[in-house]
Amino acid sequence: QVQLVESGGGLVQAGGSLRLSCAASGRAFGSNIMGWFRQAPGKEREFVAGIRWSGGSTYYADSVKGRFTISRDNAKNTVYLQMNSLKPEDTAVYYCAARSGLRIGVLANEYNYWGQGTQVTVSS
Repeated sequence: QVQLVESGGGLVQAGGSLRLSCAASGRAFGSNIMGWFRQAPGKEREFVAGIRWSGGSTYYADSVKGRFTISRDNAKNTVYLQMNSLKPEDTAVYYCAARSGLRIGVLANEYNYWGQGTQVTVSS
């Protein structure tokens, strides 16, 4: 069983930055892909970024490429999402997710484990 706990959300003005953290426990059970998703009110959950624990390769949604950076600290079993140049349209609940396999999936149903979510609100 993998448990994921997000932190770091909050309220920020447009153009500002936030860093989200996702602490994972039970990683030894084979969830080697970590992803960040977000869900705004009335919208479907969408992929933001993903990373492999081993090797650290990453993949980003076009909407955040160049502004967001996903990284991991293997020793701390923690994944981060550094969000810069935030826009009001980035406002959403952000979720950390984990899955096994080799490919960084972009669909929510490809992920087996989810955190509780953390709210990010960007004011204009």
